[in-house]
Amino acid sequence: MTQFWVGGYGADMGGDATGIGLLEGDEGREPDTLAYRGAVTQTASPSWLARHPSLDVVYAALESDGTVQAFARTGQSTLAPMGRAVEAGDSVCHLAVAPSGAYLIASCYGDGRVVRIGLSADGSLGKPTVSAPARDPYNPDAAQDAMGPDVEPASAQEIAAAMLRGGSMTFEQPSAEDVPAEATPRVGLLLFDEMLGLNPAPEPEPDTESEPDEQPARASHSHAAAFLPDGRIATTDLGFDLVRIWRPVAGGLTLDHEIVLPMGTGPRHMVVHPSGHLHVVTEYSCEIFTLAAQPDGRWALAAATLATPAAEIGTDFPAELARSRDGATLYTALRGSNTIAALRVSGAGESVEPFALAESGVDWPRHHLVHDGALLVAGQRSNEISVLDLDDRTGAPRGIRHRTSAPAPTSLLLAR
Repeated sequence: MTQFWVGGYGADMGGDATGIGLLEGDEGREPDTLAYRGAVTQTASPSWLARHPSLDVVYAALESDGTVQAFARTGQSTLAPMGRAVEAGDSVCHLAVAPSGAYLIASCYGDGRVVRIGLSADGSLGKPTVSAPARDPYNPDAAQDAMGPDVEPASAQEIAAAMLRGGSMTFEQPSAEDVPAEATPRVGLLLFDEMLGLNPAPEPEPDTESEPDEQPARASHSHAAAFLPDGRIATTDLGFDLVRIWRPVAGGLTLDHEIVLPMGTGPRHMVVHPSGHLHVVTEYSCEIFTLAAQPDGRWALAAATLATPAAEIGTDFPAELARSRDGATLYTALRGSNTIAALRVSGAGESVEPFALAESGVDWPRHHLVHDGALLVAGQRSNEISVLDLDDRTGAPRGIRHRTSAPAPTSLLLAR
């Protein structure tokens, strides 16, 4: 029998989940028989779930409480809390457990915190340590302080040149974790000519009747962490358009360097490719950025592409990024159009190209995972989980095979 733990939003986050849920199906017939069996914990909004690499322990980000809770599996379909929840930060939204099982990294959307929490031999939570806060690289007064004395912030010309090489456009977009369905964010195209100082536009005529155009204040929004092949850690800051590279030290993390992405792209989630490349999906510009380690150990932008040519900037907001086992295919979900985009990875892992688009079968597909030739998709707003068939040869989504109801699902995790 195949089982999945299901994270979700409770009443404190506008959903109906009452704790970590159980999704299971009959052995050999899982896609067609998967069903939600109810909550196995009484936990407020366990919006993200992660697993210990060697123990039967599950960690939940309790987003509304700003804490992290550990659970031990006590039976085939039961979980029990291990000690008290540990404080992480405002709107903790993602957890990543170190391959060694020695600690986990919690990312906090609300206050931008990156928090290291030590793990005991039995998997229980230890002391949290808050890492250095991010600074906005597009604020000249803060950029140098954020990246350290030996790191030069990227200029607009450097960023534009890099994006031109990648063949991508970038968009400026207000920051928001979850944009209401009825909202239509203001979107402005960031023109490369303007960034490079070429062909300047004529000065507009003064309009005495219009109000000043006030841009929303930028704020740090840490969103995810990933462990790199060399033992360092990458984290995204969706609000400040940063991928930050950390080195683990005794009891904490120290900032190694940062990769500044174009302003307003909103890096959200990441996957590490078998080649060692890091693929990053952006929530606001609907792009996949590929980062590669350089000979000097620093990471840099290698390529960029739209998740799909059909993406509608300002309407679609990519959420999760997942890959096939062999790394040949990436999948991202676009909240808004409620679609799944498939991208082919080639070359040495740095070449990414969209090749298929399919209906997700749910509303607001917040999370998805690849399992046994299928893609499971959690629809936060439709209170459903869908199962999409994947083509054996190409990896393309072929259609919706099965649906089952589940309360405000936001995270799926394969249970051992």
